[in-house]
Amino acid sequence: MKLQKILLRTLGVIVGLAVVGYAAFQWSPWPSVLMIRYAFGKGSDAASQSLQKHVPPGISAVLGQHYDEADPDAYLDVFRPASAGDRPLPTVVWVHGGAWVSGHRRDVANYARVLAGQGFTVVAVGYSIAPGKGYPVPVRQVNAALGYLVREATRLGVDPTRLVLAGDSAGAHIVAQVANAVAVPSYAEAVGLTPAIARDQLRGMLLHCGAYDAAQARLDGAFGGFLRTVFWSYSGSKDFQNAPAFETASVRRYVTEAFPPSFITAGNGDPLEGQSRSMAETLTAKGVRVDSLFFPADQTPALPHEYQFNLDDAPGQLALARSLAFLRRVTAP
Repeated sequence: MKLQKILLRTLGVIVGLAVVGYAAFQWSPWPSVLMIRYAFGKGSDAASQSLQKHVPPGISAVLGQHYDEADPDAYLDVFRPASAGDRPLPTVVWVHGGAWVSGHRRDVANYARVLAGQGFTVVAVGYSIAPGKGYPVPVRQVNAALGYLVREATRLGVDPTRLVLAGDSAGAHIVAQVANAVAVPSYAEAVGLTPAIARDQLRGMLLHCGAYDAAQARLDGAFGGFLRTVFWSYSGSKDFQNAPAFETASVRRYVTEAFPPSFITAGNGDPLEGQSRSMAETLTAKGVRVDSLFFPADQTPALPHEYQFNLDDAPGQLALARSLAFLRRVTAP
């Protein structure tokens, strides 16, 4: 009888915890976000370590630059060939991914070093993550980072007349919004942004594995729960697809012919591949020059989200080569 009571109490505790846990997941995105951060952190660390062997020698770094003194999250790192001395180089401003709820600028540091070794100044921009801070805070932060880079161009070896915005996953979405704000005054006003650079300073875009339209998010299937969590976190609304304040985040709907030339890629096994293809098609229809890299549906093994960071395999090497060719073309004097 005593054992039975203990078992019943234990079962009651388990059921109680399950109920509380379920309620927590329904009332707040935080429980799911913490799990996402843990998983993404492990993946980012592994990807960064695998890139280490591809980093060329002779890359200098200026780390921890506080691009907005009033913002505790506003830091960036700068990488460039030491052999360039003080000479300004065409500059790639890279914004990391992490589904808006995870990630850090150090996650892309080794990839930035790889790009820098090809004759560029490469900047890795940090920004605030959700749910602590949500939309459109990161968009405004990246814009502030651009202003800082222009002001500090001589010290950091930045050529402010040859800038390229780049990003992966959530970072691709953020830079696409910044670029559209630079290109379209009415969109900048709608987002609450005063562009820090002029359109002719922005030579092009590298958009890797991004999401560009909340209405196109596939909320069914195994990936649907993840998308609901991250969009809820970033938008601040569980009903993010109908939240008026989040409408401008669907940047694909607002692009015009003034959007910068773009290189767009995603793997065939990426749940967001359709978003990249749709963005490429929309920009092309607007008359924007688009260089895209997509793969057949039967590509084996299927290329996952963020495949481009795997430089040990041919598809990642191809993405890098195509990205570099694009960068050289759009930043040519």
